[in-house]
This record gives sequence, C-alpha cells and structure tokens, in this order.
Amino acid sequence: MKSILLFGAGKSATCLIDYLLANAPRQKWHITVVDNDLMLIKSKIGKSYYATPAAIDINDEPVRQSLIQEADLVISLLPPALHIVIARDCLKFSRNLLTASYIDPEIRKLEKEIEKAGLLFMYEMGLDPGIDHMSAMKLIHSIEKKGGQIYSFKSYCGGLISPESNDNPWCYKISWNSRNIVLAGTSGATYREKGKVKEIEYQQLFDQSKTVQVPGLGKLAYYPNRDSLNYVDIYALSNIPTFMRATLRYTEFTEGWNALVKLGLTDDTKKQQTNNMPYFKWASQHIKVNKELTNEENIAQFLGVSSKSKLIRQLKYLGILNGELINLGEQTNAGVLQHVLDVRLKMEPSDKDMIVMLHEIEFERRHMGTKLHSYMIVQGEDNLRTAMAKTVGLPLGIMAKLVLSGQVELKGLHIPVMPEIYNPVLRELEEHDIRFEESFE
Repeated sequence: MKSILLFGAGKSATCLIDYLLANAPRQKWHITVVDNDLMLIKSKIGKSYYATPAAIDINDEPVRQSLIQEADLVISLLPPALHIVIARDCLKFSRNLLTASYIDPEIRKLEKEIEKAGLLFMYEMGLDPGIDHMSAMKLIHSIEKKGGQIYSFKSYCGGLISPESNDNPWCYKISWNSRNIVLAGTSGATYREKGKVKEIEYQQLFDQSKTVQVPGLGKLAYYPNRDSLNYVDIYALSNIPTFMRATLRYTEFTEGWNALVKLGLTDDTKKQQTNNMPYFKWASQHIKVNKELTNEENIAQFLGVSSKSKLIRQLKYLGILNGELINLGEQTNAGVLQHVLDVRLKMEPSDKDMIVMLHEIEFERRHMGTKLHSYMIVQGEDNLRTAMAKTVGLPLGIMAKLVLSGQVELKGLHIPVMPEIYNPVLRELEEHDIRFEESFE
C-alpha cells in the first residue's frame, strides 16, 4: 500500500482529504495527515481505516523526518514559509513533493539538486496558482496550434462570497488563510499593458476603479497580482504587448481595503503592545484626532468621505471605531487586523463561497482579430467544503494519483503548464463540476 503524507489540515485541506480517502480503496494508498491540532485532523479524517492522524510540532526534526522517510509522496499545505523545510527533507530522503504555493527563491536554489536526484517537485498545483496555469496553457496551446497569434492575455481569479451569503457591507467572508488575505498585494504589482511595463506600489494597488464583466455576475473589481511578468516566458508569451494576472473582488471590498491601507492597518513590520489599547486608538494611530469630533468623523475626515458613507459603515462593521480593548499582547497592525477579520468576516456554517476565474485572450488568425472569454464559476457547499477548498485541494489530489500510479514521468522543479499534466487534471476536475465556459467576440 502506497503512503501519502499530507502536511496541514486547515481550510484548504478539507476537499483534498475527502478526495484522497474516497480514492484510497481503489488506489490502495494510506494517508497520514500532519498538523499541530489533533482534533482538527480527526474532524477531517473521521474514523477512516485509510487515514492516520499525526499531531506534531513541525519544528521537531526527528519526528518530521521519520514521517517523510516512511512516505511515498509528500503534499504540503503548510504556510508558504515552511515549505522549504519540507522540501529539504524530501530532497534528503528522495521523496516527491506537491504543493499549491508559489515557487520562491529558496526552492529555486535547490532546482539543480532536485533534477539530479530524479525527483518531481510540483509547485503551484492549486487554484491560483494552479488551475489558472493549466486552463490558460490549454487555451494558449490550442490557439497557437490553429495558427493564432496572441497579442493580449489577461487572467483574473478571486475567492468571493456567493451572492446568497453576501450579507455584510464588505461583500466578503474568509474562506482561506486570513493572514494571506491581510498581506495580499504588499509587494505591489507589475504587468505589461499595450507594450508598456506598469509598476504599481502597494499604497495605490487597491485605489483602482477597474472592473471586468463576468457572465451571470456582472461587474467585478480587479487589481493586478504580484509580478505578472514572471510568467511571460513560462507561458511562451514574452513578446506580447499586454500580459496581466489579477485578483477579483466585489467593488465594495477593494474600496474598503484601500481605506485600511491608507490607515496603515495592514502593516506587518512593527509590533506594539495592544493590551488595554482601544480599537479606535489603534485604527487612528496615523491621524491627528480632533477630540471635538466623533470617532467616525475623525476617520471620515482623514479618508475624505462623509461620516455617513458606506466606507465608514464598513469600518464600523469591523468594530474598529469603538472603545473596546484589543488585548492581543504584542502584535503588528496586520496581526490585529487578521484577528478582526477572523471574528467579523468569518463564514457561518451555512454560508457558501464562490470561486470565479476568467481568461481574456485576444489573438489574430488569418488577419482577423478575435477575443476569447473563458470563465469558471465554482460554488461551495458550506463553510467547510468550500469552493476554495475544492479548487485548491482537488488538483493536488488528482496530481497525487497521477504520480503514484506512474502516469507522470516528469522530473525536476515544475509548475503545471505542460499538456501531460493539465489535460488529465482538467478532465477529471470536470467530473467535480469544475469546468470552463467559452465565448468569442
């Protein structure tokens, strides 16, 4: 019986664990799920004969390495900074590794060693990054095979709340790691538009009124995602005038988040003592408070809006304009904000989330210009089996099956942009109602 070792039992792991357990009898594999929270692991694996919980401290090297030595395949859903720890162990003990996280400079340093060892380390095998790469490359290869010349590529993806569960002024609820939400965009963004490289600083990133039309949903806001140009060579589109990858949100979210950025509440660089600190004092730390004005009026004046505006209603909803004490010990602003989001924007048991992905590709074929729209909308079932958990977890599960059944001969450090990976993965995702619709202009 083959052994799969999964690190991480959090929000994104639920549907991956379901998939691995459902396939275990036929595939003849056993899953060991590692987390520091035993009850969390047990809540995900139930009493399955095919799964074993392992509640460990990830920094306990002997225990961690003994688990990796016993595995045939390792999957990591740990926070991104910890993947390198697992990767080094996998390299040491010759184990293949799958993860949904971005390739980073640390793992790049091991690229030659991974290839020399004959191992497969497949990164960016989730949703975004993951399904975005696979679906985009399938479209790109299809267009080019038919003689099309691509001159504009735009790809958008967002984890949103489903319309029936959209009941707060932020039009957002937490369906994945809240720390990643708080820190999203902090490195700014780079992309190419009409032949010019655009660089946007974090402070201006959410100050964009840019929207895109999604069939069945109407207009959604977007902001450019990280350094899009990292992918132009990988997609073999290095010379096209327009290339951008972006994140989708409802417009209310980007407007509200822009205010949090202006207030300095997403900063993760300096810690301060929050015990006995009122939320309003924290929220107003970068502004000159006029004691003759209300808390709402002070913040509104700084942001240049009315104290009765939607923006102030959003901040009041988070509970950060009152005198309640924070009492979280030493925290960065980002740490306090993460706590606020976890409390105020949490998904209730009956809530459903939604994943939206859209590719817009413009190309010329036989001297005729064409615009291709390819979009995917996935609905979650509840606050556990979310659309986010499905779209992050299932590609990893399918990839695990391909590797362990010997259907993948690929070696080295990769992301899923090749036909031998994206064709079978996208085909099986359709069996789980994760599919794209296409239209042309």
